[in-house]
Amino acid sequence: MSNLKVTTINDKDGGSNAVLYGVAAPTGSMGFRNRILNGDCRIDQRNAGASSTPATDTYTLDRWGYAASQASKFTVQQNAASVTPPAGFTNYLGATVASAVTIGASDFFWIQQFIEGYNIADLGWGAAGAQTVTLSFWVRSSLTGTFGGALQNSANNRSYPFTFTISAANTWEYETVTIPGDTAGTWLTTNGKGIRLSFGLGVGSDRTGTAGAWAAANYASATGATSVVGTAGATFYVTGVQIEAGSVASPFERRPYGEMLMLCQRYFAKSYNVDVAIGTSTGVGCLSLRNWDSTGSRSAVPLLTRYPVSMRAAPTLTVYSINGNSGNISESGASDTNTTNRAISALEGQGANGFSGASLSASVAALQFYNWHYAASAEL
Repeated sequence: MSNLKVTTINDKDGGSNAVLYGVAAPTGSMGFRNRILNGDCRIDQRNAGASSTPATDTYTLDRWGYAASQASKFTVQQNAASVTPPAGFTNYLGATVASAVTIGASDFFWIQQFIEGYNIADLGWGAAGAQTVTLSFWVRSSLTGTFGGALQNSANNRSYPFTFTISAANTWEYETVTIPGDTAGTWLTTNGKGIRLSFGLGVGSDRTGTAGAWAAANYASATGATSVVGTAGATFYVTGVQIEAGSVASPFERRPYGEMLMLCQRYFAKSYNVDVAIGTSTGVGCLSLRNWDSTGSRSAVPLLTRYPVSMRAAPTLTVYSINGNSGNISESGASDTNTTNRAISALEGQGANGFSGASLSASVAALQFYNWHYAASAEL
């Protein structure tokens, strides 16, 4: 194998391909380029495509969080208003202003994704030789002008505000931002928050800074950026989000749907079918066991649940009866029809791989089935 030859060529879209024995490998085949998960917005386990009015520090589409200083000012939905996505994409995250806000100094509204530290360790940030990264994405808004966002560390004391320009209203535009690696600060390389990417939807002066430079401050957007939340009914749509090492934006790295779903399940998993929102009244996909003890009831029951993948950490867990009551399991007879909700007083054996049982406030009767769903969040 001494004649093995690997070179790199650039394609017309700015991507790079490895060439082995003179044959170019397909773009995206050489590993994990994109540090953003669900950048094409295909996975929406929580809402299954329905519109939501997210509270601050909650999640919308998988891996995409939302933060706000005031409640109920935005709705977020996968494929909001059903506009045609950019070529090659089928989904996008759509944010719509439900109620306009005049931004004060301390106000903030943004969409964000935290990248786990394990997935940015190779960038070497916080030391000499920190690698440059390039952010690329497709964006569409009912507004035009200069918009902002930022990269930040977990301690929120290192920030790089950036800007991008939307030139035409209600038109998809492709944006790229090249960001030099930060040689200062602390950047986690474990299962904590490595890098936070935020897109500002309206951020006050307390959390904005000069674009294009690292700062020892908590900035989530750039000074002077357009306030989306300032206009009732304004929209901000985004898809094809990618952060990769290097100073050139390559084509969006596409991964099989099943693979991306598993990557997202490290942070959020549920028993419901992927296209069914959590808390839905349904027995489809539920877990079920039977109390075979014919002589008495049980107040401690084995739930014996294993998550689809090992999660980032032991998750925050919610168990649902099959008619959607949180904190309950369902007791049903031989006909398998739901008859009674049994409240859970404590869950047992919780870890990153699953949980084992529950103590109940009221016992499950002898020879009854008990059924349950779950939602587990180990988000950053």
